[in-house]
Amino acid sequence: MKSVITTVISAADAAGRFPSGSDLESVQGNIQRASARLEAAQKLAANHEAVVKEAGDACFAKYSYLKNPGEAGGTQEKITKCYRDIDHYMRLINYCLVVGGTGPLDEWGIAGAREVYRALNLPTAAYVAAFTFARNRVCVPRDLSAQAAVEYVGYLDYLINALS
Repeated sequence: MKSVITTVISAADAAGRFPSGSDLESVQGNIQRASARLEAAQKLAANHEAVVKEAGDACFAKYSYLKNPGEAGGTQEKITKCYRDIDHYMRLINYCLVVGGTGPLDEWGIAGAREVYRALNLPTAAYVAAFTFARNRVCVPRDLSAQAAVEYVGYLDYLINALS
């Protein structure tokens, strides 16, 4: 799984060299932010059901037509699948927070996502709305410390940009 540390080691190994000073600085920065990332991961894990429900509800509030017959959320089964997908992405964000890199999102969530959603006629804008709501809802210090919020929001922004 790709993280800052594995990326630095892989790049140095591929070039047949020791990691450079700037490589080690990026690893050190990653390690220094680890406690903030783990705080965010812990809070997300503890509250993921509420986060997913609020994000999904915001999505369907913004795009209420999706619940019309024939649309992406036209049946209860399809609505449930939408919430399941949001939960899946939030779990991947949690993994990113733990490993300190975008590897889980890149490998298990983003690669081919737009193509799959197009093939299934699912609008990515609805997912973008859900994750934008989750991003904008974070409150410091109510939910997370300032640095933990920066880490969490950074991965949400990464996902939003990838699905946009």
